[in-house]
Amino acid sequence: MNTWAIVLAAVSSFMLGGLWYSPLLFGKVWNKENGGVEQNAHPAKVFGISFLFSSLAAYCFAVWIGPAPDLLMAVHAGVLAGFGFVAASFGINYQFAQRSFKLWLIDGGYHLVQFMLFGLILGLWH
Repeated sequence: MNTWAIVLAAVSSFMLGGLWYSPLLFGKVWNKENGGVEQNAHPAKVFGISFLFSSLAAYCFAVWIGPAPDLLMAVHAGVLAGFGFVAASFGINYQFAQRSFKLWLIDGGYHLVQFMLFGLILGLWH
């Protein structure tokens, strides 16, 4: 596995999340759809744990697609993972928790783009 490509994939996920959930894109709607939950956790803890999970996801995805994936296959695998595994699983949970379709679109859309970025980075850099 290309360690630097995995690190870059994790960083891309982290940066995408910062933009995706910011007030510039979906942050205000996401917070409203979550019931206006106030964020009381220390930012260093939130960002640190989020980066660890991003790193874990990037590593597992890299293991899944192999050390030298074809670019198209890697991006396709990103679509399958992001939409078919993560967003679909969120959809099940969100139905039972009676969360909105709009919230599912925001969260599921993030993971679709996240894993597509993983595929792009790992497909280009091996």
